[in-house]
Amino acid sequence: MSAPKRPPLPAILLANDLLDGEVVFWTGRAWSPLPVEAFVANDEGTAAALEQAAKAGQNAQKVVDAYLVDVTVDEAGVATPRHYREKIKTQGPTTRRDLGKQAGLYNIAPSGN
Repeated sequence: MSAPKRPPLPAILLANDLLDGEVVFWTGRAWSPLPVEAFVANDEGTAAALEQAAKAGQNAQKVVDAYLVDVTVDEAGVATPRHYREKIKTQGPTTRRDLGKQAGLYNIAPSGN
């Protein structure tokens, strides 16, 4: 059986925290819930190091479902996933934009439900 195909670079490593299920991002030193802190791999060596961090996090039972995600990087160095599924994971629910990570991004007040 061959290894899974690595996504195109640049890429970040994301996973789910084992205790609360929150999407977390590898910063190069630790797992963070903030997507802006994600460490970006721009070369094969760094991508391989991210894959090792994924294995270590899973073996230590800190995270589950860790995988590399291809991203675009803006002028400020902020990585944004290229695929819709991962964009949702970094921002939060699409039906309630006043909840999740995107609420702080867009300064959306809670709805009066």
